[in-house]
Amino acid sequence: MPPGTISRRDMLRSVGTGLGAVGLARTLAAGTSSPNPLAVREPHFPAKAKHVIHLFLNGGASQVDSFDYKPMLGKYNGKPYPGGNLKTERKTGALMRSPFEFKEFGESGLKISEIFSNLGTCADDLCIVKSMYTDLPFHEPSLFMLNCGHRVAGHPSMGAWLTYGLGTENQDLPGYIVMCPGLPVIGPQLWSSAFLPGSFQGAYVRNDEEDPEKLVSYVRNPRLRPRQQARQVELLGKLNRRHLGQQGHAPELEATIHSMEVAFRMQVEALDAFDVRNESTRTRERYGDGDFARGCLIARRLVERGVRMVQVYYGNMQPWDTHQDIQRMRKLTADSDGPMAALIQDLKASGLLDETIVLISGEFGRTPTVEVSGRISVQNGRDHNSHGFSAVLAGGGFKGGLAYGNTDDFGFKAEENPVHPHDLHATMLHLMGFDHTRLTYRHSGRDYRLTDVEGKVVEALLA
Repeated sequence: MPPGTISRRDMLRSVGTGLGAVGLARTLAAGTSSPNPLAVREPHFPAKAKHVIHLFLNGGASQVDSFDYKPMLGKYNGKPYPGGNLKTERKTGALMRSPFEFKEFGESGLKISEIFSNLGTCADDLCIVKSMYTDLPFHEPSLFMLNCGHRVAGHPSMGAWLTYGLGTENQDLPGYIVMCPGLPVIGPQLWSSAFLPGSFQGAYVRNDEEDPEKLVSYVRNPRLRPRQQARQVELLGKLNRRHLGQQGHAPELEATIHSMEVAFRMQVEALDAFDVRNESTRTRERYGDGDFARGCLIARRLVERGVRMVQVYYGNMQPWDTHQDIQRMRKLTADSDGPMAALIQDLKASGLLDETIVLISGEFGRTPTVEVSGRISVQNGRDHNSHGFSAVLAGGGFKGGLAYGNTDDFGFKAEENPVHPHDLHATMLHLMGFDHTRLTYRHSGRDYRLTDVEGKVVEALLA
């Protein structure tokens, strides 16, 4: 190729991402002189929150069996839903009361199901949004909406947007870490950086091991000493930067350079951060056993070390998808209720809850009626419900002891103060110091944002 010319591929790449790079460069320049894409940057205005922990009950937890008490379900148990046939994914039958008792907790008197009694002890720190709704009653688009603000693939996740906007406080760990013992439905696209630079991608950790050497696989080089590795990384960095100087803007190469440097520094920091064996016996007993309990404890340790966002998925695929038997929720909460409460209690005791948003949610809710689809063998479960569900928040500037909004008398549809995921994201970004309409990235000729072209800050949720 003659000197001074560029290939068609390079030309198209520069056209497609060049303006976005300019936007990122301005953002970086505004907050720091360092070229590190994850260097700490200032938000639009003073923030109340610095970190996010998202505890994801993948599959869709039932709101009427957890945080949305509906006495009318008991009164009309076994009778048809008064509004006629429900618009859900599968055929449903009569109304079905919750098999779980609800109790009042805390000075606020929040009514919470007995199977979440540990979370109930944190009632005065909880902000329960009972009027969430989303667009479609299917896992994939709802998972994308809760995680990425869009119903389809190809958009950055909330964690990617946060690290793009704020960077991260600990340069020896990834700014955005995702834990799951396997993979949820869809998988890595839920924590993708998409068209944002690759440095903001979520770092996936399969948290099905206790030994950090197995938990964070291949983080340590068994053949080279740290000094030898440092020389190797330095040489590779020089070669890559020389290549970068010749190529010009190359997002993939820039992300690779940064990830290698972080991986080298992680050898000490990550093995300590992920080693829950360093916690006292009493602390580990409070969190309990299992992948999710370990994930909650590690999430606390990561936030203590300055990681910007941590997501903990409850399990592989969609364990909260209770089509068959709602009684399965008793087993699901047996190893999730305690760890979630312990996490909130520990963050509060250390003062970190003031600057950490804890979000507990699934991708949608469940119907108040029983599912009677032909493939269901035990007709004691509930179908998907996108019209109304609950999300629980704590810390980071959210008002504690609050039950906000409401569904209809039977818990099917959000009627009072409905909140869409765009509104939830806008409110969380507000507490992180961002005007959600201004946290944008230019891609394919338009400015994109987490909240698409919608979303409003729900002022009533703010402390």
